[in-house]
Amino acid sequence: MGASPDADPPPPLRRNRPLLLLVVEQLTGSVGRQVTALALPLLAIAHLGAGPLGVSALVAVTYLPGVLLSPLIGVLVDRARLRRLLVAGAWLQVPVVGSVPLAAALDGPTWPHLFAAAALSGALGSVQGVALQSGLPRVVPAAHLLPANSSLTGARTVGLIGGPALGGVLIGLVDPAPALLVECAAYLVGGALFLALPASLDRPPREAGAGARSRIEALREGLAVIRRETPLRRQALAAAGLNLGGGAASGLFVLYAERELGLAPWQLGTVYAAYAVGTGAGVLAATPVARALGTTRAVRVCAVGAGAALFLIPAASLGAAFAVLVLYQLLFAPLATVWSIAMTTGRQLATPAHLLGRVNAFLQAVLTATLPVGAFAGGWLASRVGVVPVLVGAAAVALAGTGSLWLPRSVLAGVERAAA
Repeated sequence: MGASPDADPPPPLRRNRPLLLLVVEQLTGSVGRQVTALALPLLAIAHLGAGPLGVSALVAVTYLPGVLLSPLIGVLVDRARLRRLLVAGAWLQVPVVGSVPLAAALDGPTWPHLFAAAALSGALGSVQGVALQSGLPRVVPAAHLLPANSSLTGARTVGLIGGPALGGVLIGLVDPAPALLVECAAYLVGGALFLALPASLDRPPREAGAGARSRIEALREGLAVIRRETPLRRQALAAAGLNLGGGAASGLFVLYAERELGLAPWQLGTVYAAYAVGTGAGVLAATPVARALGTTRAVRVCAVGAGAALFLIPAASLGAAFAVLVLYQLLFAPLATVWSIAMTTGRQLATPAHLLGRVNAFLQAVLTATLPVGAFAGGWLASRVGVVPVLVGAAAVALAGTGSLWLPRSVLAGVERAAA
């Protein structure tokens, strides 16, 4: 994991048909998910009179399945026929998400229905995320993994930018409920694109059945890899720290910018636009940076840089708030993007193919759980000690977590023993 996959530039990725199919799927799927992320809370507000607690709970429910079911998801992905799993997961999303606008057109949705739909959709989305990360090395040569992961991240970024805008237009023209049909259409297209992937994805790796005969043994085998591979444990610790701190900061960001700093709406919009620009720059820079530094060093440098950039958020309270927050986004977004792409690529290269689902599922659970925990903890603490002190503490947590990537192995082992 410490070296670049290949010193020579790979052939043009446009010749890799499976990757092109995945890029299109990630683009359409990301647009659909962003429309739903905007429409579902508005639907709950309009039809059920939801308040902040109800909306927050509805969003949180989408994360829970990926956290609670991650061990089983990992085993499923490692043993399943991946193409069939991806197709089934995409097309099952259609009745799950589509049931909400159908209910709105009839008697109206209920809280149990919305929570069930959010939980099922979150579970299916978690399976798809782990399956995609685990299947990519089976359709893309190792030398192409860095640019391939960059391409998929870029496609998702376009969806993150365009999805909310499309959702806002649709909701303004019709209603939140019909807007959910955009995601249904995206999943129909996504399933068809998955169906066009190579049939070789339906053949599990040769070693898949050899090491573990039961689910419990399979889980133990996956955890053994994480315990044995120090880089994977470092990834988990760094991701937990960065997401805890980043979650606390993001949960308070709008409130802090508007009330504490007095930013105008156009300034806040510009700050978020800077994040999109920075993310795009990170997508373009990921491959050359990781090839120049090596995958491991790129992960270390960019993770620590992203953690340190969080200190710019509370620093904005000292003056020139608008300029400082724009600078923060232009630094944090590309560093975090390069870190994520390099980390994913390194994990794909370091993990045996028949265990990749379990390792990806475990790390996805860490990433998924720590964001809402950080947001909740940050909000609770800010109500007691103030926003700025919490933002400083959040940045310190993020920097400490990412700094663990640089700890000597003996020190890291001592930290892990103390935490245990």
